[in-house]
Amino acid sequence: MVALPDIQKTENIADTSKSHGNRTILVVDDDAATRDFIADALQQSGFLVRKAANGLEALQIIRTDYCDLIISDIKMPGMSGIELINKVKEINPAIHIIMITGFPNIDLSISAIKAGAVEFMPKPFDIDELIYKVNIYAREGKLLSEDLKKESIATLKLKQQLHELSTRIYIYDQVEKSKDSNDQIFEEMVDLALKLVTGENCAILLYDVENNRFNAKTLRSTSLELYRHVILPSLSNIFREVIRTKEPLLLNSDEQNQITNSLICVPLMIRNNAFGVLTISKKKSGVEFTEKELSYVVTLSKRASLNLENKILYESAYTNIMDTFNSLTTSIQARDNYTQEHSIRVTELAVKTARVLNFPPQEIESLKVSGMLHDIGKIAVQDRILLKSGTLTEEELAIMKEHPVIGESILKPVLLFDHEIHAIRHHHERWDGLGYPYGLSGYDIPLNARILTVVDAFDAMTNNRPYRKAMQEKQAIDELRKHCDKQFDKLIVEAFLKTL
Repeated sequence: MVALPDIQKTENIADTSKSHGNRTILVVDDDAATRDFIADALQQSGFLVRKAANGLEALQIIRTDYCDLIISDIKMPGMSGIELINKVKEINPAIHIIMITGFPNIDLSISAIKAGAVEFMPKPFDIDELIYKVNIYAREGKLLSEDLKKESIATLKLKQQLHELSTRIYIYDQVEKSKDSNDQIFEEMVDLALKLVTGENCAILLYDVENNRFNAKTLRSTSLELYRHVILPSLSNIFREVIRTKEPLLLNSDEQNQITNSLICVPLMIRNNAFGVLTISKKKSGVEFTEKELSYVVTLSKRASLNLENKILYESAYTNIMDTFNSLTTSIQARDNYTQEHSIRVTELAVKTARVLNFPPQEIESLKVSGMLHDIGKIAVQDRILLKSGTLTEEELAIMKEHPVIGESILKPVLLFDHEIHAIRHHHERWDGLGYPYGLSGYDIPLNARILTVVDAFDAMTNNRPYRKAMQEKQAIDELRKHCDKQFDKLIVEAFLKTL
């Protein structure tokens, strides 16, 4: 109920404010009694008053007639007060808006103020206080000249555009940061979607075409079991429609206190095929989702879907290329069984060393590729040299030393392996600069190459070759220590020895 003022108070208001320069106030409320009561009080205070039963009627009035201020309820059928604010700000950002509601809470008040309301008043309210605030904000609008008001409107519109642009850039930045697994990308999508629209419940559902059903991939809810087992299944027809049309959907219901009182559902697309949906329901504030919020979620889904598509294509290309190079290393094995087995052992030792050095996961994956392919250049070395049981001549040794550069030339056309090429090209460099092929020294040698240098030498020493027998492990360790800061990076040797 609205707190009605006594007759004396109303008469005093009328006496002190006979004229307000024809300032026009628009009152928007679906409850006729409240709407008429506020309008009568404003008219007695000398204001011109227009009335609307809902947000849609209010927009029609604003588009045709000027008004200085709007007083609006929040809970209304057809269009909520929060959504009305957004629409009004698009038409004329200079119009002040006072929001009133019979269902006050902190989240709702924050949503109203963030949307652009100058005041938020819970019902029942004091009519004197409302008239006072109307006086203040209506005068504030009239203090601006028409030229200044136009300038202000342009400035406010620019601020709105900048806010929207900033929001979309934020979405792009957050999605681009998602470099991990698909599961983690889905988790981050849900978290970001809830932040964008301050929702309570969100899910990513993947569509199973063969069985015509949805499988929950990621869920967030204040009532998780209810959301998973009751709400989501009840919305499956809506989700199927979004999959069929490939179009986003915004649904608002007049029913109060329902988990589905407001629903956003957008398709997740890869190459024009809908593979799932992102759905959000029920705002924390209790108000309905807006078209602008829907557009933010659509931006998120499109950007994240593109990121997923690129990731899938990358992984597919990466797998195909690795299969090709593994075939090449297998062809080397057909000639020299040692080479492929050596590459497998070197990769395992290199990864263990990298973990001791606390390498991030992506660097470890890179090292796996470098380790498996570090000797791929030997495919071009003739059998008489590669399989020779005796000591190599200087000429043969020079040919053998070309294998890092040959490996680089084989991999160079593959842009995906740019980082790995550096390790393969330099895995026979020495800390003192006396290595090959480029004579790099110290920290000029890529870190991954320095790791391969150590583990490559250790494996070569501890395994039989046609021209010599394997060393004992202790003897090989002594050789590594002996040549620290000469052939090997001492830090890498110490890390490697911790793995044995």
